[in-house]
Amino acid sequence: MEMNHSPIRLDEALRLRRDNPALIPYAGGTDLMVSEYCAEKKFLFLKNIPELRQITSDDKYIRFGAAVTFTEAINNPITPALLREACSHIAAPAIRNAGTLGGNIANGSAKADSALIFVLTNSVLRLANAESERLVPVREFYLGGGKTSLAPDELIIEILLPKDDKDNYYYKKVGARNALAISRTSFAGILDIQDGVIINCAVAYGAVIDLIICIPDIDKMLIGKTIKEAKEVKEAYIAKYDEAIQPRRGRVGVEYRKDICMNLLRDFLERNGI
Repeated sequence: MEMNHSPIRLDEALRLRRDNPALIPYAGGTDLMVSEYCAEKKFLFLKNIPELRQITSDDKYIRFGAAVTFTEAINNPITPALLREACSHIAAPAIRNAGTLGGNIANGSAKADSALIFVLTNSVLRLANAESERLVPVREFYLGGGKTSLAPDELIIEILLPKDDKDNYYYKKVGARNALAISRTSFAGILDIQDGVIINCAVAYGAVIDLIICIPDIDKMLIGKTIKEAKEVKEAYIAKYDEAIQPRRGRVGVEYRKDICMNLLRDFLERNGI
């Protein structure tokens, strides 16, 4: 890959993005290096911009710069355990050392392991161009078919992950092997219980269709219920997901993928006493 521009300031990068729409932004390049699409292209290298390399927090969010690598996220003590676990299942150490959170989101893939967690937690993207910024929920950023709502003059600046309780989580990645496996199906769930009542329930599936599956309208069936009450609606809850999940045909059969999805959901519920 020919690296044509390597700014060290964010404002400079945004001006380059505005004035040279053909430039391909990247920080880790782990996807670009194996893409035929990048032959004879020009690039905007973002790894040297300090603002994109930070992990910070405020009253509401843990804020990950878009060029933070998977390894940096794993090693930072303020990264929630759920995100650390998902990042630790990405490829091999060399890829985790180079690949970035922003790049994992920007490629628009429903197989992106860290993106699954950001969708599950209803995280927000801070997007910017040379003139303005906007905040977009990750759930609205993906348009399907590898497409996103990122404008041609914009860059992902930060991922804002809400700081509410995520200690009681469940994560599984199903692949052909333990290392270097692209997800055949991935699943993450959060169930928060306070004073015996479920105050938050969220599940998400990756690598099932061309969008990460997250359906809050189904999950709210369990919110506000005790474990006993949740057991009473458990089968109706599972039936809603069984109806909603229609896997695409891929490396494995549709029936096999559907069975995995439903088994993971049942296991998540059973581990929480439901």
